[in-house]
Amino acid sequence: MRHRLQIALIFLAPVVLLGALYLLGLTIPVPALGRDYVIRVVLPDANRPVGLPPILGPRDPSRPLVVIDAGHGGHDPGAVGVDFREKALALGLARALRDELLREGGVRVALTRSDDRFLALDERREIARRLGADLFLSIHADSAGEKDEITGASIYTLSAKASSEAAARVAARENSADRVNGVQLAGRSDAVANILVDLAQRRTSEQSATFAGLIVREGDGVLKFHPDPRRSADFVVLRAPDVPSVLYEAGFISNPADAERLTSPAGQQRFATVMAHAIRIYFARQAGV
Repeated sequence: MRHRLQIALIFLAPVVLLGALYLLGLTIPVPALGRDYVIRVVLPDANRPVGLPPILGPRDPSRPLVVIDAGHGGHDPGAVGVDFREKALALGLARALRDELLREGGVRVALTRSDDRFLALDERREIARRLGADLFLSIHADSAGEKDEITGASIYTLSAKASSEAAARVAARENSADRVNGVQLAGRSDAVANILVDLAQRRTSEQSATFAGLIVREGDGVLKFHPDPRRSADFVVLRAPDVPSVLYEAGFISNPADAERLTSPAGQQRFATVMAHAIRIYFARQAGV
């Protein structure tokens, strides 16, 4: 009987307390229930125009323009190592290259992102197209998981069919960046997608391949390359049909030596010097110099 009385008091006590407060004209503030508990996140308008970054360097519009794209950013860290994140590594290399090109002069430069922000893959290539870029370079870093002995940089150009299974895996990982934020790639059938990729290749594949070859040539003995550095795959970010485009996987963030080299000031400067030389030679060839 005693236990039943205790249980009854547990349930009746709150009711009695609230009744007493009501009779006394007192109230207990409580948070409003319902819609105020819904967390709202404002998503960007899918049809909004892409914000364009500033073009740095000479004001002469006839000077060639290179758009440098630091991969990932914001909530998307990219590949993650013990002490490093791909998004930060890529941004450091992009800034170093920008500074080197501006120091030497004669080439206009724009960065798709100059800070830690997220951009969809379509936005990145659309920035290059809307700015009228003469060359697009997307900078990334790979990961081999626990295989930390794998090392070296690779240079990718666009291809509907990957040059190897490894290249296909890298493309699949980088292309999935749009889905990190729930952003879906434009829905197209495989047949239409392949046609679009083929058209892009016909217009720009030769120039892209030329630039990729120059990176390898200028970096020989200076940069650490993978034994098979020239590769191709269907990267979404490289599908601009009218802009020669290359994706540079600077190394393996899962390899401590690679990560340390690519985040050190000396390593970033070596990258910037080699890449700036390759860019200038590429533009000189395109101008027929």
